[in-house]
Amino acid sequence: MSLAESVKSTSQSITIDGRSLSIAQLTAIAQSRSQVHLSDHAETRNRIAQSVSLVEKAVTEGWSVYGVTTGFGSMANVPVPLEQASASQNNLLSFLATGAGNTIDVRHTRAAMALRANVLMQGCSGVGLELIQRLVDFLNHDAIPVVCELGSIGASGDLVPLSAIARAITGHDPAAEVQQHGKTYRCSEVLQRLDLPAIELKPKEGLALVNGTSFSAAIAANCVSQSQPLIGLSLAVNAMIMTALNAHTEPFEPFVHQHKPHPGQVWTARQLLNLLATDADRSTGPNEPETTNRVQDRYSIRCFPQYFGPVVEGMARITRTVETEMNSVSDNPLISNEQGCFYQSGNFLGQYVGIAMDDLRKLIGLTVKHLDVQIATLVAPEFNQGLPASLRGNEAIAYNMGLKGLQITGNSIQPLLAWYGNPIVDHFPTHAEQFNQNINGLSWSSSHLAWKSVELFQHYLCVSLIFAVQAIDLRCQQQNGHADGRRLLCGELLGLYESVYRCLQKDLGDSPLVVNDSDQALQNYLALLFAEIATDGSIVESIENLLVELKSFSPNTYC
Repeated sequence: MSLAESVKSTSQSITIDGRSLSIAQLTAIAQSRSQVHLSDHAETRNRIAQSVSLVEKAVTEGWSVYGVTTGFGSMANVPVPLEQASASQNNLLSFLATGAGNTIDVRHTRAAMALRANVLMQGCSGVGLELIQRLVDFLNHDAIPVVCELGSIGASGDLVPLSAIARAITGHDPAAEVQQHGKTYRCSEVLQRLDLPAIELKPKEGLALVNGTSFSAAIAANCVSQSQPLIGLSLAVNAMIMTALNAHTEPFEPFVHQHKPHPGQVWTARQLLNLLATDADRSTGPNEPETTNRVQDRYSIRCFPQYFGPVVEGMARITRTVETEMNSVSDNPLISNEQGCFYQSGNFLGQYVGIAMDDLRKLIGLTVKHLDVQIATLVAPEFNQGLPASLRGNEAIAYNMGLKGLQITGNSIQPLLAWYGNPIVDHFPTHAEQFNQNINGLSWSSSHLAWKSVELFQHYLCVSLIFAVQAIDLRCQQQNGHADGRRLLCGELLGLYESVYRCLQKDLGDSPLVVNDSDQALQNYLALLFAEIATDGSIVESIENLLVELKSFSPNTYC
């Protein structure tokens, strides 16, 4: 299935059944491209009903069940009388109304609502179908609760942010805010508009709504979805830079990687050979540089498969981890309908998501570190195989400085990404809630930092695309007497090159992308490119085949 077909397939109604939600589907929900409905499979709905019945039995018969007939957390030793079991659930939403900071991106909240419904559909949580349907109704009517960015440590799940969703969809707090069609309303207004009643929570329903990793996993899924095309773009940009540097392709030949067969390394070398393939119209191939007698290229070129391979493998591992978490039941206690009992346990810990997002930030930092080195090579006459210093488009004007300022901007982003690449999961212990939560996953914090990294990554790729296209133009001018860089490119690199020109509203022709410094403000170019990349526009679409290969990469295939 192509990337375009994948997008189209997720633009229809998506069925939530608790077990089969993909990142692509969740992204479609997050971006309001799909309606959602719950599975009407009889077995699924029976499991949900049975779990509710078991909760009712436990309350009626006075079983000691955490969070149902007891208090919460370290106060689990406090028994809750039968007549107060429902009130306890409503009070849970009240004492968790402690969010702080700015409102988070609505895409994260939409994804979290879908994931919470997905978890509850497995029938291990004791939540009635009405509540699960309420999550879907709000999603389908674009009624999205306002959630603050601070308040979760990824232990016992994302309690505070998930409680903001719960208060809004149930009407527990009539003043809870909901965004609908770009405006903010009280949830009581939204419920009235949708002709939905407020819901009084039954025993365990409050706990099941707030206890779990759904919000952290939602942000993580959005991070994976946004970063995959950026990783693919970085590979394509590297190939374009290698073309501009007249790089040898010998290091990418299959023989080399047969003798160090790491799956990501083998895959990367294969993709590079495809991207760097020459055709009959190219005046020189990468293996035939015109003005050099160098035997081999510098490490940033020659070792690229060995450097980038772990990134490819890491992305595959992170994707698998996040999709597993998305389809996992992560609340406590878990209900076994078959055995008729409750399991007090710890699936709510966000460690898997936290570590995955720590790893994603590290991989993004490593990718940009490499691009930063490639750009430094492009602008230095000592290393760039005869290109002008700072890729000046017009050397006849002595004060023309070329892309010198643009490199400074890139250098300002790279250290931030390197810093964000530091782990948070293993750095900061908490002893929250009377030492009950004495370890934590910090998945919420790790995911938020990853989201910031993804945005910075997008900005850096805008910088690197201008460098790559300018370098291609100048190399073509040097070798062919004109600056129409299409002469040096084919396949997806040609499509990428042309899409950059279209995005910047520049005509292809005899002049390089940037001629005189005063002809344009490069920050305007950066803004145009960012808008295109952030929305998966034509620049991303131009490397569709590469992205399909990346998303379908499996280490097992290349072993």
